[in-house]
Amino acid sequence: MMRAYVRLRPPNGHAVELGHGDLIGRLWSAALSISDARVSEAHAMVSLRGQELLLLPLRGRFAVDGQRQASLVLAAGQSITLADGLDLVVEEVSLPASVFAVEGDGLPRVVVSGVCSLLTRPRPELVPRLVPDAPAHLWGDGEGWCLTMNGITRALEVGDTWELDGRRFRAVGLSLDSAGRTVTRLDGGVARPLRIVAQFDTVHIHSDGGGALALSGLAARLVSEIVAFDGPVSWEVLAKELWPDEDDVHLLRHKLDVTLSRLRSRLREAQVRPDLVRSDGFGKVELFLLDGDRVEDRT
Repeated sequence: MMRAYVRLRPPNGHAVELGHGDLIGRLWSAALSISDARVSEAHAMVSLRGQELLLLPLRGRFAVDGQRQASLVLAAGQSITLADGLDLVVEEVSLPASVFAVEGDGLPRVVVSGVCSLLTRPRPELVPRLVPDAPAHLWGDGEGWCLTMNGITRALEVGDTWELDGRRFRAVGLSLDSAGRTVTRLDGGVARPLRIVAQFDTVHIHSDGGGALALSGLAARLVSEIVAFDGPVSWEVLAKELWPDEDDVHLLRHKLDVTLSRLRSRLREAQVRPDLVRSDGFGKVELFLLDGDRVEDRT
């Protein structure tokens, strides 16, 4: 099966397969949901980096053999401690030569992991979770990949195409190294080294040889939250941090998209590359830092 994954077994539970971008946490929507007060809502995340699967701490901590880990290259046989008496056992790590992805009209190439929902409005988007009323769903059955559309389920192989709401989509293979490598473009921005000072209510972005940009309000909070997570964060988790009282997932997505669009406009106007805050194609948002960029977390 064309999927990079780790199989983790929680105490007194069934083993769960997690792929790139999947969360471990107390959230019901986490790929591995753990109902324990000592576990953060977004405790840790599985991340594909190059040809390795890593476990990255988000709002929580974890240890191996009593040693706290800033990040962990996952390997079979490891025992990962989230809290006293709460260990996850790594049963298997699978790293195929290539992974399964989808691309199409208006949709950049996106890796498929677990169950995904394909949306077409207001724009094409592959969401890494089940959206019941989505026009199409993609999911793995342990042996291959399937597409459910118009009440019909069919097997999918690399090279297959289908049409949805007037748009054409394709199943493609993506080399493991390409899938884990961050790719971006400057999009007209100036690639000077940056110093980003995040203070929650304000963010100051200093450009070597240029001026400084001061952000406040939602733009500053968004950047500060990403800095505090210290790595890619699920758009849904990020949006809930910004609007904790909002439960409508579609409205959350709309609010986040509007805030990101306004932030990128501010960056562009200040001649700072607008992809400084970017989506990684897996449903995650991150700071994209070039060599020489520095971040000061004062949140």
